[in-house]
Amino acid sequence: MNPKFTVAGAVFAAVVSLNTTAFAGANDYTFEPVKAEVKKGNGVMLTVRLVHKPSGKPVSDAVIVSPRVDMSPEGMATMTASVTADAGAEPGTYGFTSDLAMAGRWLLTVSAKVQGEQETVTGKVTFKVTD
Repeated sequence: MNPKFTVAGAVFAAVVSLNTTAFAGANDYTFEPVKAEVKKGNGVMLTVRLVHKPSGKPVSDAVIVSPRVDMSPEGMATMTASVTADAGAEPGTYGFTSDLAMAGRWLLTVSAKVQGEQETVTGKVTFKVTD
């Protein structure tokens, strides 16, 4: 085996590895419901987990911005409810309190600033609200 090609191959692999890491971003994260079905009412707790997809690990200490809740999955995007961000019970979880007066599918849209990421992570999680 030619040593020049081995070294060149190692350098190429290192550069590709660095470039892949440099392009990691918002798409490497996802929001998942902790409990996808909740009962309607006042002060309903919606909890999501922010996960780093490549590692499968929950992400703690993200800064939550611009949460929104609406009934767009039911074709009623203008049907909104106020939503307040709360602390999650477990590391990597984020809670939201909302008054959900109608049964059906509600969409939580949430954005987060994750430490070390330039892009804002945005996710959409559907919750089934029952009577």
